[in-house]
Amino acid sequence: MINSLLDNRTKSIVKFYLPEKEALTDIAGLFNVFSDETRVKIISALSMSEMCVSDLADIISLNQTTLSHQLKLLRQTKIVKTRRQGKIVFYSLFSKTINDIMMTGVRQLGY
Repeated sequence: MINSLLDNRTKSIVKFYLPEKEALTDIAGLFNVFSDETRVKIISALSMSEMCVSDLADIISLNQTTLSHQLKLLRQTKIVKTRRQGKIVFYSLFSKTINDIMMTGVRQLGY
């Protein structure tokens, strides 16, 4: 057995505050969204303005079918939300926190 350098109190605190399996899965899923360049591009565009699919597809140079597939995933993971105006669906970031996550990554990488 390997000798631990941590005292029992510290071990106990760390074990207590480790997220449960469901939370770990959800957190990993959230960060997985940021592992795809296309999704990062979508998130970046939506961090600047709410957009409909056709405008977003034009701006990021992506066909609407592929974009719709990515937007569905982003909706399921609560990265983006929708707002309907007549027949047009507008997309925007679910919350300011999503932009904060993006900007943290940008700062970490020095851009």
